[in-house]
Amino acid sequence: MQNMANSKVGFFLFFALLVGHGIVELEASHHVFKNLQTVQSTASTNQPYRTGYHFQPPRNWINGLMVYKGLYHLFYQYNPKGAVWGNIVWAHSTSKDLVNWTPHDPAIYPSQPSDINGCWSGSATLLPGGKPAIIYTGIDTKNSQVQNLATPKNLSDPYLREWIKSPKNPLMQPTSQNQINASSFRDPTTAWLGPDKKWRVIIGSKINRQGLAILYKSKDFVNWVQAQTPLHSAKDTGMWECPDFFPVSVSGQNGVDTSLTGPSVKHVFKVSLDDTKHEYYTIGSYDNVKDIYKPDKGSVESDSGLRYDYGKFYASKTFLDSVKNRRILWGWINESSSVADDIKKGWAGVHVIPRKLWLAKSGKQLTQWPVAEIEKLRANHVSLSSKLLKGGSVIKVPGVTAAQADVDISFEISDFKKAEVLKPSWTNPQLLCSQKGASVKGSLGPFGLLVLASKDLKENTAVFFRIFKGQNKYVVLMCSDQSRSSLNQDNDKTTYGAFLDVDPLRQLSLRSLIDHSIVESFGGGGKACITARVYPNLAINNAAHLYIFNNGSEAVKIAKLNAWSMKTAKVN
Repeated sequence: MQNMANSKVGFFLFFALLVGHGIVELEASHHVFKNLQTVQSTASTNQPYRTGYHFQPPRNWINGLMVYKGLYHLFYQYNPKGAVWGNIVWAHSTSKDLVNWTPHDPAIYPSQPSDINGCWSGSATLLPGGKPAIIYTGIDTKNSQVQNLATPKNLSDPYLREWIKSPKNPLMQPTSQNQINASSFRDPTTAWLGPDKKWRVIIGSKINRQGLAILYKSKDFVNWVQAQTPLHSAKDTGMWECPDFFPVSVSGQNGVDTSLTGPSVKHVFKVSLDDTKHEYYTIGSYDNVKDIYKPDKGSVESDSGLRYDYGKFYASKTFLDSVKNRRILWGWINESSSVADDIKKGWAGVHVIPRKLWLAKSGKQLTQWPVAEIEKLRANHVSLSSKLLKGGSVIKVPGVTAAQADVDISFEISDFKKAEVLKPSWTNPQLLCSQKGASVKGSLGPFGLLVLASKDLKENTAVFFRIFKGQNKYVVLMCSDQSRSSLNQDNDKTTYGAFLDVDPLRQLSLRSLIDHSIVESFGGGGKACITARVYPNLAINNAAHLYIFNNGSEAVKIAKLNAWSMKTAKVN
């Protein structure tokens, strides 16, 4: 993560640790702040980068989620006193539609010996009778990472405005007997019930470079016993942060209960890698008797494998939306601006738009798509169809507010004869996108969108495709090129990429959600997603423009384009 010393996150409780005052170093990559930071912002009223429909608090630093009595609850880590990490509390907002959010008083803050040095990440579970319970990581008086329990004070309050911590905290902790690393024991998952009616929960950890998902069991959700073996582990992956473990249906798009097992589901195991600040997931099978997860054959257990999002995205978490019978994914969008710029603008940290998540028909990967509720913000519809996009051409899309828009475009390719041959060494999509950015001419591509673009195109973020000829099939590369996103050289302008598992002989689709400083892009109907965080100097507010481009030698057809201006959501 650029401009940050570290990031520690969980059940949508996100935060990053900046190198600052009073640090006690536990390990090279993990710190505890004894003197919490307060940095006064000089933020102006001019906020060209502040998002219009992504979740963020009014100011300062941010960074689970659940549904209770028809309300969605988002808990997140927040610094009420500054735009950097420090003074962290569990802030709390609720929503009826996952789009508009109402703030409430903080739900959890340091108050017990088991969390006096910090209330870190955690997850929510609905117990029998619908009672919510949160297990979260606390930093105790010895600066050890331990697991604590909090429950609502008043179950009749749909807003869950008050929470009580268990007097038995901590419920799980490192000891001389279990030999758990006290500085690498965090981020408990949502719990699930086994066939023996015992609750299970996993917590991220490591032994040397081996990532671990330490498993605990409990009959009553208070007294927990460590299992003899972890649910899963993998060599040379480092610390596993924010693990997530859940079933997905093998047919259809509906979400299923976290405790469901059997032939009707596969299981997904996801971790956030502390070493690289990337995530990866595998799909596999769960033996609910032996409590062992086994990835499917051919799974890649590193961030070069499957990822929810190949761009600025970390510390994700899913939950089952029982109201609409779907599994929803949330994640944190890392900053790309400097710490000095964060303080100047007065805030840092944003969440992605909630995404519906399901197993693709192939059974080999997940598919994700923005929740349908976001579409009610659409306005000023613009459409285009059956238009030839010749090589070297750029077409402006008029009539939409380009700084705050939803764009959905599909391309058709009729002639693949001149597709560039994919070299065997081209196995890293991000590196390939960096070498073959939007300005590098090709044959079939690059073609796609230029978003948050200045009129003269000195600034633009390019989201595009290239099509290559592989050994037995055509290969689609999806890129998000931030190299020209801003004239400000202090920004992280990394280019991101992913190979897209689609057949380009059919239509090739791209949807981008544009929100001032965020570009969330979904390729192939959600087969690959790339989120960009950009801070242009010129292409802001009404000076931002939207274009369709083709920098390849071969023409492609715009099968259809639908674009909308997006109204501003009511967020905190």
